[in-house]
Amino acid sequence: MDDTPTSIAEAYASTDADDWKEAVQNEMDSILSNGTWEVTKRPYGCKPVGCKWVFKKKLRPDGTIEKYKARLVAKGYTQREGEDFFDIYSPIDRMTTIWVLLSLAASCGLLVHQMDVKTAFLNGELDEEIYMEQPEGFVLNGQESKVCKLLKSLYGLKQ
Repeated sequence: MDDTPTSIAEAYASTDADDWKEAVQNEMDSILSNGTWEVTKRPYGCKPVGCKWVFKKKLRPDGTIEKYKARLVAKGYTQREGEDFFDIYSPIDRMTTIWVLLSLAASCGLLVHQMDVKTAFLNGELDEEIYMEQPEGFVLNGQESKVCKLLKSLYGLKQ
């Protein structure tokens, strides 16, 4: 049975609440240390993009839990083309390119190492003005009507 939470309230009420809280805090620490947004007054007529927490358990090959992951994802499907974004771009590698590189490494006797950049998405700076609601569980006291002006990209945005 999949007991992965679908909301922050569900995560914090689960038996694994401490692990989920740590995962959420790690994600927020990454976001804040990268200067992903600034909390500001909502501009007149602005309809901010929503956001939600996405939770996932990373498993080892034997099925035991390796780590708990939480991602703050923007609800980019509410963005309007020509107003909130102009281009959609996602850099990807073709499988044939990866196969060629692995073949070259094998034929030259080279070691291949894999790595994952935990917050790679947060390095993309935005040209557009995009505002997002404050994330659930991290709404600033006394500033509930304010929004996050995104300075860098976030998972789920169109651009």
